[in-house]
Amino acid sequence: MAIPDYQTCMLPFLRHLGDGKEHSLRDTEEALAEHFNLTPAERAELLPSGQQGIFKNRIGWARTYLKKAALIEAPKRAVFKITERGLQTLASNPKRIDARFLEQWPEFIEFRDISRASILQEQPVDLPITTTTPEETIENAYQGLREQLAQELLAKILSCSPTFFEQLVVELLVKMGYGGSRRDAGERIGQTGDGGIDGIIKEDRLGLDTIFIQAKRWQGSVGRPEIQKFVGALQGQRARKGVFITTSYYTTDAIDYVTRIDTKVVLIDGKQLSGLMIDFDIGVSVASSFVVKRIDSDYFEES
Repeated sequence: MAIPDYQTCMLPFLRHLGDGKEHSLRDTEEALAEHFNLTPAERAELLPSGQQGIFKNRIGWARTYLKKAALIEAPKRAVFKITERGLQTLASNPKRIDARFLEQWPEFIEFRDISRASILQEQPVDLPITTTTPEETIENAYQGLREQLAQELLAKILSCSPTFFEQLVVELLVKMGYGGSRRDAGERIGQTGDGGIDGIIKEDRLGLDTIFIQAKRWQGSVGRPEIQKFVGALQGQRARKGVFITTSYYTTDAIDYVTRIDTKVVLIDGKQLSGLMIDFDIGVSVASSFVVKRIDSDYFEES
């Protein structure tokens, strides 16, 4: 099944603590993963930032909401136990526990109102209850902005000259750590009779090996014939490594072809190209930044 949202996790979380014993967060996560029949792949799935597992994040927020409603308590760090209110809640046999359900207790309402006020600067606006955690909401919004920027980058690249695009590609590879400085790492060829090679870049600062580049500003798909021409050009240069970069995309046949040849050829399509440009600050600048912080539990440990 799909990974459950954090509100769906609340009732199973409370039921797991229903024996009245202390349970660690890790044990609870394991029990709930089995309850929801999650596969290893689903349990390993990460938030877009890659910093935390999606299921782990949702279990964490289910715990926070239950704790704010005083249904569970934390007798010690990362260990939880059901409260008398929690036992009474289970005894009522609820079909579901979610944020609406928790609004029957003043402690949770206070937590909810403080959270909303901090976001809205105390403006009297009612926020909808979502199924995504705050981290997921932020990261989904970030990914949306990133995808929009990537599309704008590709449109901008297509309006530039082929020469500019070839220079951009070499600069990106230098920024990624290949070669050294822009002056000595990359050499642009890009002239008639270049044999299908648009640039050469050193694989490392010492120049122990070279990588040949083909850069094409295309809008249609790039098929196997074009990749074969590039591989032929590499063989003509006695080159062992090449990078083919395009603003469009590759056919399945082209992708399969490079997996079956001795020459090492890396294919970078438009989506990957724009993503790398964003990651390495090529053609983009920082408009704003936000830092998400969490409690440092070690700081509050008294010796």
